[in-house]
Amino acid sequence: MMKALKEWATVIKALETGNQTVLLRKGGILETASGFRVEARRFALFPTFEHQDNASLKSQFYGYLAEARENQPRNGYNTITSVADVVEERDIDSQEKLERLSHFHIWSDSYMAERMNWMPSKPMKAIFLKVFKVPPTEIPVLPDYQGCKSWIELNVNSEGGKAVLSDAELEAQLSDFRRIVI
Repeated sequence: MMKALKEWATVIKALETGNQTVLLRKGGILETASGFRVEARRFALFPTFEHQDNASLKSQFYGYLAEARENQPRNGYNTITSVADVVEERDIDSQEKLERLSHFHIWSDSYMAERMNWMPSKPMKAIFLKVFKVPPTEIPVLPDYQGCKSWIELNVNSEGGKAVLSDAELEAQLSDFRRIVI
């Protein structure tokens, strides 16, 4: 068993191609009291297909959304294709820092402003990830996986996989990330 983070299939595609290295989260509807918390240092990425739209994405990444919609798993199943290690996490409490992180993700500026303004007393969590592509694993979607919660438990193997970015590429991005968030 391992933790899995529910994330848009579009974002997972961006993580798996190296076009995104940072997740920005405040938590789901069911996490309004606590806000978002990282519950595991290594976790599977569980693709979700709700709430995604072009208005939430930078225009150059609309193709990822189209691909996610065209390649949805068969009904009642999902497919895990990547795992991630948390390299660093920081609270983001200013719009200025959030804007400076724009090149680390595929979300539109308007969507990020909307997310920052939701639950304004809670900081935005910026989580820098090292992502690994793993052999696809099809899993049945259980009732426990439903709802607006970030974390679920899966029976998948998290070992192995090929890092999406080289150590040098990852280190360069991490250095840039640290300059912004500190």
